[in-house]
Amino acid sequence: MARDPFRAAVARTRHRPRTERHPRTSLRSVLRSPFHTPLRSPGDPADPLAGAPNPYLRALGLLTVVVLGAWLGLLIVGSVRTPVGPMDTNMTLRPSLAGGSKINVAPLGALELNSHVAPLRLDVDVDRLDPGRSQTLVDHPEQFSGLQDQVARDVATGTRELAVRSCVAVVSGATALGLAVYRRPRRALAAGGLALTLLAASAVSAYATWNPKSVLEPQFSGLLSSAPSVVGDARSIVTEFDVYQRELARLVTNVTKLYDATSTLPVYRPDPGTIRVLHVSDIHLNPAAWHIIGSLVEQYEIGVIIDSGDTMDHGSAAENGFLDPVRDLGAPYVWVRGNHDSTVTQDYLKGFENVRVLDEGSAVSVAGLRISGTGDPQFTPDRSLPAEGRAAERAAGVRLAAAIRAQKRAGTPVDIAVAHDPNAARETDGTVPLVLAGHVHHRVNELLKLGTRLKVEGSTGGGGLRAVQNEKPEKVRASVLYMDRATRRLQAWDEITLGGLGLTTAEVSRHLPQENLENGGPSPTPVATSR
Repeated sequence: MARDPFRAAVARTRHRPRTERHPRTSLRSVLRSPFHTPLRSPGDPADPLAGAPNPYLRALGLLTVVVLGAWLGLLIVGSVRTPVGPMDTNMTLRPSLAGGSKINVAPLGALELNSHVAPLRLDVDVDRLDPGRSQTLVDHPEQFSGLQDQVARDVATGTRELAVRSCVAVVSGATALGLAVYRRPRRALAAGGLALTLLAASAVSAYATWNPKSVLEPQFSGLLSSAPSVVGDARSIVTEFDVYQRELARLVTNVTKLYDATSTLPVYRPDPGTIRVLHVSDIHLNPAAWHIIGSLVEQYEIGVIIDSGDTMDHGSAAENGFLDPVRDLGAPYVWVRGNHDSTVTQDYLKGFENVRVLDEGSAVSVAGLRISGTGDPQFTPDRSLPAEGRAAERAAGVRLAAAIRAQKRAGTPVDIAVAHDPNAARETDGTVPLVLAGHVHHRVNELLKLGTRLKVEGSTGGGGLRAVQNEKPEKVRASVLYMDRATRRLQAWDEITLGGLGLTTAEVSRHLPQENLENGGPSPTPVATSR
């Protein structure tokens, strides 16, 4: 009898050998190995390393756990509250690619210091001015002279406490997260040990790159009216051990006075040993520039304003009324003609009592400085004249250099030269310590071959009213130059940058000539109670 075909098929199916299944992978095993490698069937010829985890991925996973855990630990418990002089501060370490220190002086703004290079940044938040300690300074102003020692002690105490707390925070955070991820005490302890090693390496890097003179070159961002008081006045640089303590104490003193504005604390007053020069350029008919210049003159107590040209756009007589606010800026105004300024513009400015127009190497003594300059030989709005280019600019610079040499032979050496185009300014190399220019709408700071420093300013008018047509308005730029009253040499300068349409906030960066840092200079004026 023939066998039933259906039953034969069922029998064959039941006796077929089962294939090997992949081992199951639980969610917990994935968490224990953040970079899990899926397992294949044993003996699979397509994967000779089946089941073996990638050591590089496992190491990267451990490093990720350590960094994340350390960051969480610093975020939760890695800060200390400590008094610094009359102020209550909060010190915190934060992960950073560039390192450095940031001092937040709310609501005035913030100071950034290039104090060190490490993957950690020190943040110091000034919370408030302690009424009791500040009143003591009010009642006993002689204590300002000893403030630098107190500030140094307070900062050292706070830093030590922050270092200990940061170690605990980093190790605890990395260990706790390692235990949560790996569920193995040995792995968790390894994460904590690695975190401590990374923190120690960061500390060594910070120590090796520590720059105490960073307090002399701060970058301020915040209220424009607070910038000169927070940053303070420029000082000569010397290679003394206590320069950090002295300058940090001066910063604390300035912040104290700003916070306690209604008290009888002495007000900020610039160092009488410096002449402050405001360098502006390329206003290009922007009326907002006069408000900015007036504010800077008042805040920084400017001795003289130097304008390196292009005040106008077309140089027509109809534009002359734009120049009338120059009379009320509150400081002498030295001006040279730019390629957008005409002789009509020049003649109009000559009629202003506080304006000194320089051309063809003429010189003037103002605010204790001897200044010589020349106007731009080209007037580009006039399309009927052929453009002469760099050759004309260089020829004008050669004539300016000859006039400066003649001034020196006559016993009246020039301290600052002014030209509109940098090509003309470069021709004065070796004849004058400092030459100022504009024209290119961005800053240039260059020490020329024969020792003359060339400083080119950006546009103080933000590129003029035409700039508002751009997607992002051009920034407004000006600089305050600190000249030593005795030597009449540049000691430092502040680069002031405002948003193209903003008048109340600013970024102020302090810069020092490299030769001052290397060679030193006269001893700085001691911190006085009047500052």
